[in-house]
Amino acid sequence: MANKHPLGFSSTVFRKKFRSGMTGRSYRDNEVVFLQGDAADAVFYIHSGTVKLTVAATRRKKAIIAVLLRGSFFGEGCLGGQGVRVYTARSIGPSNVTRLEKESTVRTLKRDPQFAALFNAYLLSRVIRVEEDLVDQFFNFSEKRLARVLLLFGQIIKESKPERPLKVSQATLAEMVGTTRARVSKFMNGFKKKGFVSYNGGLQINSALISAFLQNRPMSVVRRA
Repeated sequence: MANKHPLGFSSTVFRKKFRSGMTGRSYRDNEVVFLQGDAADAVFYIHSGTVKLTVAATRRKKAIIAVLLRGSFFGEGCLGGQGVRVYTARSIGPSNVTRLEKESTVRTLKRDPQFAALFNAYLLSRVIRVEEDLVDQFFNFSEKRLARVLLLFGQIIKESKPERPLKVSQATLAEMVGTTRARVSKFMNGFKKKGFVSYNGGLQINSALISAFLQNRPMSVVRRA
């Protein structure tokens, strides 16, 4: 669910490349960047912090489809003709995000081959990650999916270095894993006994132990030659 290959563009680089058509803004925890159904007229880039993307089918049914770290683009669907946003983007903790107008982004992609190549490489990495998440969702057990989500939050903590311990509800974890809150509670209790997680005012994650756990449980899909 997270981008593995952050590009690391600075605000100065963006100002040189885009000149006009860009604005930067800081967001508070849980503040909305844009809502599902809003006009899709810009691409966004995360300079610092974390942003989650959620889709709501009904008032009661929604899903977290991605959690993006520093160095990630989002909202790029507008470049492919998307007229309205198909998901909501919301900050997790404080973040700093740059808004790049659609027309300005298109011009920059045309006149700057190096930026276009990096942007295309980023989009390909996102496609690969989405495919991995779909395979994980369909073929792997909830326990392993939860472990992967916790590993992601461990990366978020490492990236953002929050002043306060990260607080993640079991309801949020259940949304990301695609299972019930009761099953998440059961797995989390087991993970706590194994030392994968601990609670000291917030969620603390032992990424090394979780990584070892995942390596000992290979993906259920069999690769064929």
